[in-house]
Formats: sequence, structure tokens, C-alpha cells
Amino acid sequence: MTKDSIRIVSLIPSGTEILAALGLTDAIVGRSHECDFPSQIRNLPACTQARLNSNAASGEIHNKVNDLLQSALSIYQIKTDLLHQLQPTHIVTQDQCDVCAVSFGEVENALKSLTNTSPQVISLQPDILKDVWNDIARIAEVFDVDSAQVLENLQNRVKTIVDKTQALSPTEIPSIACIEWTEPLMSASNWIPELVTYAGGKPLFSSTGKPSEILKWQDFVNSNPDVIIFMPCGFDLKRTRTEANSLTQKPEWEKLRAVQNNQVYITDGNAYFNRPGPRLADSLEILAEIIHPEIFEYGYQGKGWEKM
Repeated sequence: MTKDSIRIVSLIPSGTEILAALGLTDAIVGRSHECDFPSQIRNLPACTQARLNSNAASGEIHNKVNDLLQSALSIYQIKTDLLHQLQPTHIVTQDQCDVCAVSFGEVENALKSLTNTSPQVISLQPDILKDVWNDIARIAEVFDVDSAQVLENLQNRVKTIVDKTQALSPTEIPSIACIEWTEPLMSASNWIPELVTYAGGKPLFSSTGKPSEILKWQDFVNSNPDVIIFMPCGFDLKRTRTEANSLTQKPEWEKLRAVQNNQVYITDGNAYFNRPGPRLADSLEILAEIIHPEIFEYGYQGKGWEKM
């Protein structure tokens, strides 16, 4: 197969961003409805759609997700007719989180309807930062492109921050609560605790490589974090601010150390933290900028994060 004959459908935003970073944007012929970066792929046909209203309140979304999963239905569905028209040679998908993107099972079912072609499926399942780097290398190998420069750049950006934060004393490392969902309250996990640690913070509630967990409000209050960072899955800055404001109505909110010290932040979780691709390096830089502004300034304020 020549590079000119490659036709990729990416069903996960992080996969699309990895392909773009490797110089394969022109080979992408279809995307998921959530793929929006880089901007030129937005004109490509969307091969998936959601079975729920993403504009609903957090609690309503959570309940709908649970209902779908308990009914053995995927939250997202593939437009099999469109997939048939596009005749992909490769499909990039994921087998990690049925809430984040179309499920692997849904992809397998869709492939059964493709009678004239049998595309190669590349399934991503990252839990930590190293897994993301390995995915980049693996995709590069599949398409016979060089990933060395891309990975070197990403790893050097991480190393630049780690080299500086490793010199911090224990008293200079604040406790950080990263919130992935507000109703129910959930801590951010997988690669997030790792990024927080690299950025010079002490992650609360979650362990690196582990799934997100629901937090009891009183446990959150009792932890009394030094810094609170909101990064709800799939939400941009404006939507995140709306969701975060729902917690400010609780009577204990004003008593929290982070609130009293003006150390509460919102981020664009949809563009950065929720996508295990190249922009996790940006996510780390955002965290470093938030947690240690006396050391780092990358210029993400206003587009990647804001103060509450």
C-alpha cells in the first residue's frame, strides 16, 4: 500500500491529533463528531454521533450515560453508511473508556457491514503519559513515518518542567484537587495525577493510571486543597465555568483554603486534559503555569485556563 492510497478514519480526537502531529492529516478522510483539532479536519465528514444531549446539565448527562451503558448500548453510534462510502484502509479508535468515545465493540459491529473492504483497526488504550508516547510511536510505525522528532520535542517539554520542579522543597508543593465532573463530583485520574506531580503539585484523591472516582462532598471539603482545578471531560472554558459555579453555592465552599486564597481555576478540559495525545504536553505546561506562576509562564491564560 502506498501512502497516497491510505484512507484513515479517526474515531477519537486524540487519535486525530496524533495523526496530525505525524504529518498524516491529508490521509484522514473521516473523523468523529468530536474531532476538532487541527482546524482543517473540521471539514471532513463526521462518522459518529452521540445518543445523548451534550448540552444537558452534568447530572442529566451522567444519568443518561449510566442508562445507556446499563442497557448495553454505546453512548455513541457509528454512521455505517458513511463509513461504507469512505472505504477506509485504517480506522483509529480506542478501547479504554466507553464514555470518552465510540466503543471498540461498536467499531467491531460497524466493520461487519463493510463488505468490500477490511480496514486495519488501530485501537488506543493509554492510562499514563508513557502509553501516549508509545501510541504515537505505534501509529507512526503502522504508517511508516518517523516519530522521533515529534516524541523528542514532547519529551523535552516535559523534562524542562520536571527539571525545575524537582528542585522544589516539600513546603513549596501545594495539594491539588483536579475535578473531572461536578455532578456527581469526580476526581480526574489516569495521566492527570502524573502531570500534576511533574508540574510541582501533590495530587489528591486519584492515583496515576487509575480510573476516575466519585468523590463524597464531605471528603472533598475535609481534604481542603491548596489549589482546585476544574477540567470537566468534554467541556470548554465557558461551559466549565458554568459547571464549576454550581459548587460555589454550597455552604462549605467559601471556607475552603483554595477559595480563600483565590486559587481556584477552570481549564479547557476538552481541548487539553481529556485528550491523551500530543497536547498533554500543553496540559502539563498549563498546570505548571497555574501551580507555579513564579517559575513558569507559557501564555495559556485566557485560552487554556482562567481563574474562577
